[in-house]
Amino acid sequence: MTSYDDVLEIDGLNKTFGDRVVVNDISFQVRRGEIFGFLGPNGSGKTTTIRMALGIIKQDSGTVRMLGQTPDRALLKRVGYLPEDRGLLRKVKVMDILRYLGRLKGLSSSDAEDRGTELLHRVGLYAHRYKKVEGLSRGMTQLVQFVSSILHEPELIILDEPFAGLDPLNVQLMKQMLFEQRDRGATIMFSTHIMSDVEELCERVALVADSHLLLYGSIDEIKRDRGASTVRVTAPSMPESLRTGRTTAENGVMEFNIGEELKSEIILRAFLDAGIPVERFELLLPTMNDVFIEEVTRARILA
Repeated sequence: MTSYDDVLEIDGLNKTFGDRVVVNDISFQVRRGEIFGFLGPNGSGKTTTIRMALGIIKQDSGTVRMLGQTPDRALLKRVGYLPEDRGLLRKVKVMDILRYLGRLKGLSSSDAEDRGTELLHRVGLYAHRYKKVEGLSRGMTQLVQFVSSILHEPELIILDEPFAGLDPLNVQLMKQMLFEQRDRGATIMFSTHIMSDVEELCERVALVADSHLLLYGSIDEIKRDRGASTVRVTAPSMPESLRTGRTTAENGVMEFNIGEELKSEIILRAFLDAGIPVERFELLLPTMNDVFIEEVTRARILA
């Protein structure tokens, strides 16, 4: 095993296009063996950061280290990349593309075809292996790009909006395959603005908006730092004193948004004073969707 702990190190990256600042002093590290979420709204600088990390475009300043060294063409053979935009040659057959891309990554033609065949079976596209890309749907094309990104069993897999264009069944299939890649020892970084995917897949994240890094670290720590935002109570009825304000109730489960005037102890006291038995009382941390909206909104107000 290699000795480096950080598979990808981004340090002070900056990029402008004309007068527009696209990436402003962004730094973070992706640890070996993790699934790392790179989050942000559309146009936040995620794709530009990824392209600089891969050497597709050159940064104005800052450094990138990948797999323990400065990236070069030889090193990138150990990396898999799924771009945000569909980049496959439209007039070429699926298997021909996989064979070609596999050879670029160091596989023999026969190994590339064997692995491509296995993966196309896995994603349900084996019957389309001799179709040209232009004859595939958007979702099918995305699956072919995903297959090409893992074909050579890379050490680092970078996926830019990987679930775009996929139906729920194929999203779940891709997630399962990502867990399998992680379990074989690969490190995975993917960009997204869909927070439910982040909650399911990631332990650590970086959040960017309007070219700036807003948050970086463990999801659990990010949530705990904000404290509980909601109280969930399971009880047969709701006290009259709590019927006003922002609450939800369904099948005996009630949720109350905690604020300056409504605190958890006030909610519990209301049930006790009303003589209503409480089966369950939970303090809920904010979701990543809550965190995303709060941080991006604050950043735009302060901009």
